[in-house]
Amino acid sequence: MAQARVADATVVSQDGPVATERRLPLGVYLLAFSLFAMGSAEFLLAGVLPAVAADIEVSLATAGGLITAFAVGVVIGGPPFAVISLKWPRRTALVLTQLIFAACIAAGLIIGSYTALLISRFVAGLAYAGFFAVASVTAVSLVTPDRVARASGVVVSGLGLAMILGGPAGTLIGHHTGWQGGFWLVVALTLAAATTVAAAMPRTTAGQDPSIKRELRMMRQPRLWLVYAATLLSTAAYMITFNYLAELLDSVTGIPDTWTPVVLMLFGVGAYVGLAIGGRMSDRRPHEALLAGSAGIIVCSVLIAALAEHALAIVPLVLLLGVAGFVLNPAIYSRVFTLASDAPTLAGATTVSAVQLGISIVPLIAGIALNADAPITTVAWIGAVLAAITIPVVLCERATGQPETTQ
Repeated sequence: MAQARVADATVVSQDGPVATERRLPLGVYLLAFSLFAMGSAEFLLAGVLPAVAADIEVSLATAGGLITAFAVGVVIGGPPFAVISLKWPRRTALVLTQLIFAACIAAGLIIGSYTALLISRFVAGLAYAGFFAVASVTAVSLVTPDRVARASGVVVSGLGLAMILGGPAGTLIGHHTGWQGGFWLVVALTLAAATTVAAAMPRTTAGQDPSIKRELRMMRQPRLWLVYAATLLSTAAYMITFNYLAELLDSVTGIPDTWTPVVLMLFGVGAYVGLAIGGRMSDRRPHEALLAGSAGIIVCSVLIAALAEHALAIVPLVLLLGVAGFVLNPAIYSRVFTLASDAPTLAGATTVSAVQLGISIVPLIAGIALNADAPITTVAWIGAVLAAITIPVVLCERATGQPETTQ
């Protein structure tokens, strides 16, 4: 059995999880950095969208299609890539998706037309979903079962860092160098991350021979789809408020425009804290983490809607909403990889799709309310309702008993 030394007290096996004493292995943090580099592209475009629209001579609404194209790519990209790459070495799959992602972003920048940007963003979304799916499974394979949620939380914290630092920093660079500047930085960071993964990531494989049939059989578990339902609902629950926070802060709270990015950044800080708390809590009590996060979203959303005119209340509530929302994420991965422990690749990929689908349906749900002339605070009330629906879904999944073992 081939083995490789990672960190100070971690041994990775090609055929099984890592035996670890205290620290998470280096590979987990490499995956988090990679997700930070690639995820920054998702948060960056919104900040420079007016400049993009003006440069390529399309309307702002048309330019918004670039955001949609990326989101659609992420939603549909993970599961097919998981099946295609099932028997590949995971390190190969990780590096390949990073290189494709960087190439797509660069090609769109070089060609510069709307069509080229639309296609390149869609393919980049496919590659991003593929990377995310393989990264989540790889992180699990690098640690012992009692640290799965913590490792997943660290990997996903790359997205929290992208939200806090990557998107705003790329937007700032874009304002000084042209909107392309931030995206070129994303390309450079992604290539650097791919090089590091290729050089330093331990070679990991599944504990048994990969089997598409076994992966598909695992996907037939009703409990797994209850977890996906909770994932979609809870993600939409906090993102619907976050996506419209700028408008709420401006039109209701009356916070000056110069302070809006700072308040939005607090959500990212809260997300980072929530991932840390959820990662440590979910390895032993995943259902409690899911319920606590959902309850936290309800409370924060209701208070944001009710106290929207009071800046002293809204600012800490934005931070707490980030904490509550992202406490759930490690717990979700803990449940998915527990239920699909013998065939986690496709299950993990579908989790990524469920998260992105939750984000993608937010404009549709909010649009129905806002187009009916509802006040902007309505989005927070909708978030509270979605989180409230999440709770019985989690309770139902917990009540259905232990997962069946698939041979």
